[in-house]
Amino acid sequence: MTTPDSAPAVALEPKTKLSGKILKTTLAGALVDIGQSVPGVIHISQLQQDAVNKVEDIVKEGQTVDVWVRRVKKDRIELTMIEPLGFEWKEIVPDMIVKGKVVRIETYGAFVDFGAERPGLIHVSELTRGYVKTAGEVVKEGEEIEAKVLDVDRRKRQIRLSMKALQPEVVEEVKPEREERKRTPGSGADKRKPKGKKQEEVYEMEVEAPTEPQYTAMQMAWQAALERSKGRGKVRPKSYKSATEEQEKLFNRTLEKRVPSGN
Repeated sequence: MTTPDSAPAVALEPKTKLSGKILKTTLAGALVDIGQSVPGVIHISQLQQDAVNKVEDIVKEGQTVDVWVRRVKKDRIELTMIEPLGFEWKEIVPDMIVKGKVVRIETYGAFVDFGAERPGLIHVSELTRGYVKTAGEVVKEGEEIEAKVLDVDRRKRQIRLSMKALQPEVVEEVKPEREERKRTPGSGADKRKPKGKKQEEVYEMEVEAPTEPQYTAMQMAWQAALERSKGRGKVRPKSYKSATEEQEKLFNRTLEKRVPSGN
């Protein structure tokens, strides 16, 4: 089985971690034996994150160091003692899944270090499904979490993550519709007017006006006499019954005053 230390130089990939021994130091850097056919070279700028004035201040000949492959060339393998990022900016894309550690918590969200140049932010609304007041209710500093990349802004150096996107959606239980209440005799539902033609017939019966009473000859004579003498309007139907006797008396008097015709 081929190991990184014994693998051909052409097979080494960038970011491959190796262990080697410092063979020689120079003003520009150091030569490292990593078990390859070509030497490994560490530039002075790759000895540590901070600036280095003298190579011997960081490494010495014979010292064993951990290094990572930067580039592979025909005559040498360029190395670094600065641990490379797990993800370069160009490698971070939306929808990819990352694992990292919560390094800072704010009320509005949590910052997660997953090996990129800068930590990603999980907004409080993306921590879990449901309402969350503060990020501390869901995650703790130092906790290992898994999240999904929502958005990457290389210009602003911002990465937005989501834990909620990896959680199953909550399916709301659909409540069955309430059964229609059974109508009982005498209930309000039974008192509703029938639809269609029957309803129109009922309506016509309700609004039909009562017919006016038919006048008798005696009543008509009585009415005419009243109109001539007093100029009053028609006699109300309800007064017909009470005035019947008066009408008959007036009619009889009228007949008595007529001159009898000769025989």
